[in-house]
Amino acid sequence: MASNLAAGLLMCRKSDGELEYFLVHPGGPFFKKKNEGIWTIPKGVLEGSESLIRVAQREFQEETGLIAVPPLEEIGFIKQKAGKVVHAWTFLGEWNSENGIVSNSFSMEWPPRSGRMVEFPEMDQARWMKFEEAAVHIIPEQIPFLERAKRIHV
Repeated sequence: MASNLAAGLLMCRKSDGELEYFLVHPGGPFFKKKNEGIWTIPKGVLEGSESLIRVAQREFQEETGLIAVPPLEEIGFIKQKAGKVVHAWTFLGEWNSENGIVSNSFSMEWPPRSGRMVEFPEMDQARWMKFEEAAVHIIPEQIPFLERAKRIHV
C-alpha cells in the first residue's frame, strides 16, 4: 500500500497580484516531448515510517534542490488515474528560474534492449504558471490542488 501513497508540496507566489504555481516536468525519455497533462507538484512515495508531511518536504528538496519554508497549509488529497493517492500541502515561496533546479536522478536502460544504462534527472525542468496555464499542464487529477491553494493564498 505504501507505494500507492505519496505526498508533495505545491509552492506558490504572488506576482503582480496574481497567484502563480511552481510545477515540475518529469525527466527521462518517455516525457521528453510531452508537455500538457504531465507536469506535477514535487512529490514522492512513503519510505518506512516517515510522516506524510516529512515525505513531502524531502521529495520537494530531492526533486528541486529547494527547501520548503513553513508555514505549510494542508490542501488535502487526490487519487490519480493509476490509483496513487497523493496528499499535499501548499506554501508561499520564491524561486528564480535562472537558477534552474537540482533534481535527483535515476538510471535506466536506454535505448531499450541496448544494454546501455543512462542517467536521467527525475525532474528536468520547473516553471511558474498562472492558473489557466497550470490547469492545462498539470496532471488532470491534481487540478484540485491548484484550486485549493488558490483559496488559501487569496
